[in-house]
Amino acid sequence: MINYAFIDSQNLNLSIIDQGWKLDFKRFYKFLQDKFHVNRAFIFIGYINNNQKLYTFLQKVGYIVIFKPTLELPNGIVKGNVDADLVLHAMIEKDNYDKALIISGDGDFHCLIEYLFDNDKLLGVIIPNKYSYSSLLKEFANKLLFLNKWRSRVEFR
Repeated sequence: MINYAFIDSQNLNLSIIDQGWKLDFKRFYKFLQDKFHVNRAFIFIGYINNNQKLYTFLQKVGYIVIFKPTLELPNGIVKGNVDADLVLHAMIEKDNYDKALIISGDGDFHCLIEYLFDNDKLLGVIIPNKYSYSSLLKEFANKLLFLNKWRSRVEFR
């Protein structure tokens, strides 16, 4: 069985920070391999010049990093919406995996999750924060998994 993970880094990171803890990306990658037998983990992230060390680290521990151009808004906030890229790559790769694991609590992925579910290609959806995620995903309740449950295995120490 070939399993791929598609990770919305922004949703994952902000959801974890909102809960007051920090994700250890190296431990998380190992967790995906051990628990879900993930062969390839694509992480979608906005590209910011100053984050080169992070990108190198993610690649070194095994992630396939897909960059999204970012915009700096007048108020200084940097935006890089990875949703379309994640959906596109999941579809481009669909013949290369048996099951996909989506890591996000964002309802914008509803159409992708529905397609994967209907075509028996959905391994599951890991929601980073069980207390805050889109209600659009609730129809897939039997495929929703909550990262909170495994905090001790993936938290940065």
